[in-house]
Amino acid sequence: MIAKILDNVRIAYVGLVSNKLRTALTMLGITIGIAAVVILVSIGQAVETFVKDQFSSVGSNLIVVFGNIPGANDSGQPLTASDVTALSDSFRVPDVRAIAPNVAVSASAVYEGKEVDAQIAGVTQTYFEVLNTDVLLGRTITSEDQDVASRIALIDERGAERLFNNDYPIGKRIRIGGATFQVEGVLENFSGPGGGQAVPQIFVPLTAAQRYLGGTQTLTGEYMISSIFMEALSEDHTDAAVDEITSVLRERHKLKTDDKDDFQIITQSAVLDSLSTITGLLTVFLAVIAGISLLVGGIGIMNIMLVTVTERTKEIGLRKAVGAQRIDILLQFLVESVSLALLGGIIGTAIAASVAFLVTSLVPDLQVVIQLSSIILVTLICVMIGTFFGAYPANRAAGLNPIDALRYE
Repeated sequence: MIAKILDNVRIAYVGLVSNKLRTALTMLGITIGIAAVVILVSIGQAVETFVKDQFSSVGSNLIVVFGNIPGANDSGQPLTASDVTALSDSFRVPDVRAIAPNVAVSASAVYEGKEVDAQIAGVTQTYFEVLNTDVLLGRTITSEDQDVASRIALIDERGAERLFNNDYPIGKRIRIGGATFQVEGVLENFSGPGGGQAVPQIFVPLTAAQRYLGGTQTLTGEYMISSIFMEALSEDHTDAAVDEITSVLRERHKLKTDDKDDFQIITQSAVLDSLSTITGLLTVFLAVIAGISLLVGGIGIMNIMLVTVTERTKEIGLRKAVGAQRIDILLQFLVESVSLALLGGIIGTAIAASVAFLVTSLVPDLQVVIQLSSIILVTLICVMIGTFFGAYPANRAAGLNPIDALRYE
């Protein structure tokens, strides 16, 4: 049996080489389809890996609480400093390791007449620990800065470059809103909970933001908090921490059993799962679209094989006349069809590998790699396409009457 297959491979090779242009045009559909499917799947996997790495840099045990969702509840309350105090109680929320309130400020930063749009936030000293952000230059915000509402600022690399160009930023004074702050530290380009940010990030002490940058107060005089970042003991403790946070806030906001939460809790792991699902579905969708060209390529193979059967009718009759069985003829044309598909697949994979190398070279953060699983999948697809679309022509060749075939002109 193996000897027959090898002999049919040799015959297929001779047939393909004898009609090089026709062979190349026939394989074109398969080549394009395989290249498109492999590169799209590989890029999709690279994007998913990149997203996971971005989230992992912040921590999969991160929890973010947003307050007072509009329309969620008529008696909705914003998050306040007293909510932060309650959530900081380790007896009531034992599954949380650290807590970092945040106040978002709408303002731009100005240095020597140069104005830069930035995301400005008032934070505590625990903020950068919770979000795993390193200080590259200078120092971070301390508890003493919080106590006296120091007018200091920390700025990320992107912001330092736009405001100061290549000048040393530490000690320089910038204007935020109506107050002057002194730059005391430079952070690595900030990656918040959800990935990298496109605009510069500037951080000031929470108390300074509330005092100098127009912190909003409730009717009772408490300062409002935009959001609260919390770090669970571990990823396994995240669900328990969410339940504890929900219980404390519902109690503090005096919500009844049938009332909806007037706050929103988002976990990093939930966002990551959602994004992974989205990128996975998008990859499959794009691969299916690219796979249409495989269908076109398969039809091309069937068309050429039908032409080949017609051209070689006398040869088929002669082989049958000297004793070739139906299975021999069937196998001969099936091997030729599968060989066409496999050769197109090999070329398509080579093209995909070249594109992957080019994409990785141009975008170093995106490591596009052709996985072994993709190569195995491509091989199986090519075999199935060759077999499926070659089955009818092969069966037609095997069913020819040897006498009629010998008389064919």
